[in-house]
Amino acid sequence: MCGIAGIIVHNGAPGTISVEILARMAGALRHRGPDGTGIYVDDRAGLVHTRLSIIDLAGGAQPIHNEDGTLWIVYNGEVFNYPELRESLLSRGHRFYTSTDTEVILHLYEDKGPDCLVELNGQFAIAIWDAKRNTLFLARDRIGIRPLHYHVGGGCIRFASEIKALFQDPFVPRRIDPRALDQIFTFWSTLPGRTFFQGIEELLPGHFLLASEGGVRIGKYWELPIVPPEERLNLADEEIRERCTELLFDAVRIRLRADVPVGCYVSGGLDSSLIAAMVQGRFDNRLKTFGIGFQEATFDEERYQERMVNHLGTEHTRIRAGNAEIGRGFDEVVRCCETPVLRTAPVPMYFLSGIVRESGFKVVLTGEGADEFFGGYDIFRETLVRWFWSRDPTSRLRPLLIEKLYPYLFGDPRLRETLRAFFANGIDDPGDRFFSHRIRWENTARIKTFFGGAIRTAVRGYDALEELAAMLPVGFHSADPLARAQYLEIVTFLSKYLLSSQGDRVAMGHSVEIRLPYLDYRLMEFLSRLPTRHKVFGLTEKTLLKKIGQDLVPDEILSRSKHPYRAPIRESLLPEGDPTPAVLSAEAIRDAGLFDGVKVEGLLRKMRSVPRASEVDGMALSGILSAQIVHQAFVAARPPADALSAELFVDLRAGMSRGA
Repeated sequence: MCGIAGIIVHNGAPGTISVEILARMAGALRHRGPDGTGIYVDDRAGLVHTRLSIIDLAGGAQPIHNEDGTLWIVYNGEVFNYPELRESLLSRGHRFYTSTDTEVILHLYEDKGPDCLVELNGQFAIAIWDAKRNTLFLARDRIGIRPLHYHVGGGCIRFASEIKALFQDPFVPRRIDPRALDQIFTFWSTLPGRTFFQGIEELLPGHFLLASEGGVRIGKYWELPIVPPEERLNLADEEIRERCTELLFDAVRIRLRADVPVGCYVSGGLDSSLIAAMVQGRFDNRLKTFGIGFQEATFDEERYQERMVNHLGTEHTRIRAGNAEIGRGFDEVVRCCETPVLRTAPVPMYFLSGIVRESGFKVVLTGEGADEFFGGYDIFRETLVRWFWSRDPTSRLRPLLIEKLYPYLFGDPRLRETLRAFFANGIDDPGDRFFSHRIRWENTARIKTFFGGAIRTAVRGYDALEELAAMLPVGFHSADPLARAQYLEIVTFLSKYLLSSQGDRVAMGHSVEIRLPYLDYRLMEFLSRLPTRHKVFGLTEKTLLKKIGQDLVPDEILSRSKHPYRAPIRESLLPEGDPTPAVLSAEAIRDAGLFDGVKVEGLLRKMRSVPRASEVDGMALSGILSAQIVHQAFVAARPPADALSAELFVDLRAGMSRGA
């Protein structure tokens, strides 16, 4: 993985590209690529790259150019099928001066333009400058594993892997978007394309952008398939298992392509355990595994990690995330994420990537994506139970399935009727496009009561769900309940939260690349065509994945219930006896203008006095604190250029590639 950034002038004066600003952008991205820095500048364009060397360690420095120097690329990511693509390009007469996947992308773009994207199997953010046509091409992988942000204004387009790099240019505004805050306090994240800051957009997954003197055009090359029930694969169960197993094995195989060692995360759950088992059992890889333990027993999975590690015989490194350590790391992690977060769960993942890096590894395989595509989350089973219940809303027996699904919630008889009413909300409207998620989103949205007057005024009349509804693809309404629930979970939670705040940002905070076999596009497309029973059957989740894992994973791992990855909130952010964080002081709340200071003070008193905080209060605390941190770090603060940026300025000037 790497960091990329650039400035393209289309309607301004030629020759106005500032190498100093590019150096500051590179400095802001150095954590993504500590192994080298490169730059290209001509009268219209400036491209900068910070390198994390994984393939062609000696010869893969970027920017990279084509044979005649008219195309230049900076690129963040991996294209795993690059050896096969390279052979095809060689047969068509292309010449290479590196062994990188980066140069493969460039020559493929030279041949096919944006159509090249359909041939790439990987996780990437791409920027190509066509000096002959004065055109910038940006592209992002299908599901949004790698970030890419941009700002258009003043006759320029500026782009970067992270927003903090864009803020190195004083022209880029630093203003929080009230609607973005509203979305985060509904979905846990902004909707696709939107960031927390006004005027800064995120290129949508599966899309590309072309910027020229004629303007900016955005195109789509892939979208998550929505397959109606009548068009699903009608194959024998064994054939489906065999095909899916082959696809998953191949997704793992090509993600082991690297010129550095590749490790695996093992959480103790089925998803990561199965990936590690496939690596250890099929491929020539001396496997090193990594995992997290917790001080709080409620969140800990060490027992299952130990069982899997003993089964595989891997060398395993585990960190133990204590409450105090999570609290101390929260500020730094939020600055990595550049957005408010409603959970503390990204913090232990940040610690874990630090241990990976200290162990001499730059690359790890992870299990993200399995729950979304194989049907692993409780919300999927809940949706099917509620759908069944909706066919007879007055039934006395059907609601018992919800109690069976959540026995730990219904253990207290005093809460039974309240919980039944919660899950019954909307049960008489199964045609609701948000039937699966509405009660969850409305529950989260209760924390909007903490908004300050200015934010409440700014979002008055705005409905985040209506904005999401306008983005739904053709065919969404004809899909079955599980397919709709999976789509919503993927576009609002996987792409925007798990792959970002809990994925790329916390891993790259320590210069570690995560690779995700379950998000191979071939596997995603195959799973989208399967009938519901291969994902959820009755109250059993991930039925197909469990069949695949039968000969690879111990029964204790295979049969255990889904354990959602979480981390303590109140115990970490408001430890007993510690002072309230400064950004939550009455003065800081007033200066930021995001929240109602009286209500925040009331929340803090409540959180310190009750024996156990509710989920909503925990989300409110994390969301308010992190929003305040983001405001302080990126809106209120105007840090001067650091020493690293000054050094890079000198180095970049000396080693700069220049166009005609």
